[in-house]
Amino acid sequence: MQRFTGIPTMRRRKMLCRYRGVGDRVEPKAVVHGPERRVEKLPTLLALSMEGTWEPVPRASASRHSLPARLAPAMEVATSSSEESFQALNHAEQMARRMEGYLRHKQLCDVVLLAGDRRIPAHRLVLSSVSDYFAAMFTSDVREAKQEEVKLEGVEPTALWALVQYAYTGRLDLREDTIEGLLAAACLLQLSPVVEACCGFLMKQLHPSNCLGIRSFADAQGCTDLHKVAHNYTMENFLEVMRNQEFLLLPTEAVADLFASEEMNVPGEETVFQALMAWVMHEVETRRHVLPGLLAHVRLPLLSPQFLGDLESNPLLCDDVECQRLLLQAMKYHLLPERRPAMQGASTRPRKSTVGTMFAVGGMDATKGATSIERYDLRTNTWTQVAMLSGRRLQFGVAVLDDKVYVVGGRDGLKTLNTVECYNPRTHTWSVLPPMSTHRHGLGVAVLEGPMYAVGGHDGWSYLNTVERWDPQARQWNYVANMSNPRSTVGVAVLNGKLYAVGGRDGSSCLRSVECFDPHTNKWTACAPMCKRRGGVGVSACNGFLYAVGGHDTPASNHCSRISDCVERFDPKTDAWTAVAPLSVSRDAVGVGLLGDRLYAVGGYDGQTYLNTVEAYDPVANEWTQVAPLCLGRAGACVVTVRVI
Repeated sequence: MQRFTGIPTMRRRKMLCRYRGVGDRVEPKAVVHGPERRVEKLPTLLALSMEGTWEPVPRASASRHSLPARLAPAMEVATSSSEESFQALNHAEQMARRMEGYLRHKQLCDVVLLAGDRRIPAHRLVLSSVSDYFAAMFTSDVREAKQEEVKLEGVEPTALWALVQYAYTGRLDLREDTIEGLLAAACLLQLSPVVEACCGFLMKQLHPSNCLGIRSFADAQGCTDLHKVAHNYTMENFLEVMRNQEFLLLPTEAVADLFASEEMNVPGEETVFQALMAWVMHEVETRRHVLPGLLAHVRLPLLSPQFLGDLESNPLLCDDVECQRLLLQAMKYHLLPERRPAMQGASTRPRKSTVGTMFAVGGMDATKGATSIERYDLRTNTWTQVAMLSGRRLQFGVAVLDDKVYVVGGRDGLKTLNTVECYNPRTHTWSVLPPMSTHRHGLGVAVLEGPMYAVGGHDGWSYLNTVERWDPQARQWNYVANMSNPRSTVGVAVLNGKLYAVGGRDGSSCLRSVECFDPHTNKWTACAPMCKRRGGVGVSACNGFLYAVGGHDTPASNHCSRISDCVERFDPKTDAWTAVAPLSVSRDAVGVGLLGDRLYAVGGYDGQTYLNTVEAYDPVANEWTQVAPLCLGRAGACVVTVRVI
């Protein structure tokens, strides 16, 4: 414990002075002893009495004495040097301990708090010092400000007593059996530190068996942070949550709120339907009438056709007209694929956990070529590096077959490649497949009805119009019909059972032309050309349309080459291209992929920089929005989506 000392007293001074009579100046000599300093001479202003004694003049009355001018300097020195201050470090602690003693012995209390059948004497000043609620009550012109007793409704007596003790001591015990009462009382009394501590305690207690209750309680108390954490926990662990009693006891509104969320972590929409039926069957007689309203929150068009067909025999659904209407709409979505663009809505938007994972593979970066593979998680909006290519590979093609990523052709900086590698995202392993018959870089790759196609490209000597098909059963490559035009840096995608080759370069210029391949006739057919000629264009299908994104309008060797922010949409029913919202930034060699109901433009080159920015296109709103950037800026990355990992 530290001891503090104030101004030295006269008892600690050794004074020496000479008396020269009334009116004479006295010059005392003083020695002040102390641990901090030693003052050898301290001028002091003295007033001599008529009897010839002397005494120090108090500062308050010094100005009223008529003194000779020769005394003024002595007066100023005495005033400035006689002031000193100190701070007791444990003053607040001692005072709080004394106030706690007054509380314990019920001394000097000026208010009594009433909760239930309990009476709690306390001090208004202490309560107001820690609680905004009590501060407003006791300092405002309200009735309670003058009352000796204040009744608090809806507060547990034990919780109130614990919080009153906290006001005096700053200590509080948090336990599972009392935490809800404490948090409710702390919210009422506006004890922010206690609310924060209680919420933190409950966050640590989250479990599939109690997260719904904590979520509901947090919402009732207005604890937004706790509600958010509990809600996210519920969504992340819904498969376990739906098996617990709390879920089966939820009110209808809470079930509807859960099913409306896109964040629910489920493998498919079938899980959501099964959860709904389990909840209804728990109290079937009282809940069957709310089934149609809740069924509207299940995204029925996303159920598999086989699953939908089995629902026709469900008696709860067959006996309700509205349920039958919803099921019929879902069946039309599967039976009439050409009408799907007009049927888009909330019921056709996949939940984030069901869309799979998007990969950005390789590409060109600011050094010598990116060999990393990054994975995008839609639910967390983050990119993570997950694997590395076996070596440098540029202008290659990528496709997904049986939930595996196939990397085809390209060039390594010295030669054009015909090699093929396969990456398994589940096991994070690579395997080697038989090579293509032709070496190709700048090719496009896609999967159509099982087989994988390698389209066009450049063999190191000439631009190619040849196309090879990989048969996964026979494990071999075979040629199919040639394209009408040779194409390198071509965009390739599959739409409505046909393979489309869009734009690219033929050696002399960039192309506007588009052609599609029918595997049943083994023929390529010309389609309407794009509005703008483009090489290095990213192409993907979305909701029954084909999209061509970015690219450049002349070969890269031409210094007048312009990089495009243009985005065009192809409608196969009208055989026409239409311009839609442009990219936020021009992108050549942009990777384009579909994840859920959004189209993603990944990386690219803007003429100066290899971009790490990524933007997503909403076809309904016709707008692009920024999402999380890549870990590494890259152009020419191949973007694919793996449905299940």
